[in-house]
Amino acid sequence: MKKITVIGGDNRLKILKTNLEKSGYTVDSLGLYDNDDGDIATSQIIILPVPTTKDGITVFSPLTGRSIPINYVTENTTKEQLILCCNYSFKNRSYVDYGALDSYALLNSVPTAEGAIKIAIENTDYTLWKAKTLVIGYGRVGKILADRLKAMGCDVTVSARKPADLALAEALGFNYINTGQLNFKPLEYDIIFNTVDVKVIEDTSLKTCTADLIIDLSSKGGLSLNVANSLGIKALKAPGLPGIIAPKTAAEILTNTITHIINSYN
Repeated sequence: MKKITVIGGDNRLKILKTNLEKSGYTVDSLGLYDNDDGDIATSQIIILPVPTTKDGITVFSPLTGRSIPINYVTENTTKEQLILCCNYSFKNRSYVDYGALDSYALLNSVPTAEGAIKIAIENTDYTLWKAKTLVIGYGRVGKILADRLKAMGCDVTVSARKPADLALAEALGFNYINTGQLNFKPLEYDIIFNTVDVKVIEDTSLKTCTADLIIDLSSKGGLSLNVANSLGIKALKAPGLPGIIAPKTAAEILTNTITHIINSYN
């Protein structure tokens, strides 16, 4: 059985480590627990967290705050070792970006959507039932979120750019709008969820926005939260929800993905 080293990560990586040990793997860690000192040089597989890095320089290690340079991984591995990472790439190394796999990302969208709905419920004084909601972006997260909101009785509008996505939204009974038109029509919604990683709502559009709440699920942001809050709109940043809201489920999804990759690689 292969030896694995887990580097950095949050609670879902702790659960992943336990799950892999139960499956018979020898697993150590670095930056996941205080004072751990896993040796990646002696491991056949290195697992990096979700996301692998937030600053492009160090491995994401929120539980310990350890500063582990990404370069440390490259400098202490060979092409014979397999690196499993999330939304990152390694030159001249054997790696799989599991974050880019639909099998992982689609399932991981479920706890993201549930977490967003939880935040919406906790930050409004009315039911989501009949609330006018806008979901910006109809990708993996947007599709799951829109579906869940509709099932709760929300009046859901979906924003997308691709004709195929707009057609799917229409076929499934959603209101829809081209994302490029968001700044040319009044944003007359109760709650706005953004899943797009580029600025799609201009500051001037926020001045006429009727939303009570905006939840930004993207990494880089689709609007200025500071401007929205200054205008009396409660605007919240909420990235990384699976590991916060449902670490056990997120870890099970990650475990299944990692196990499948390892078995396929063998």
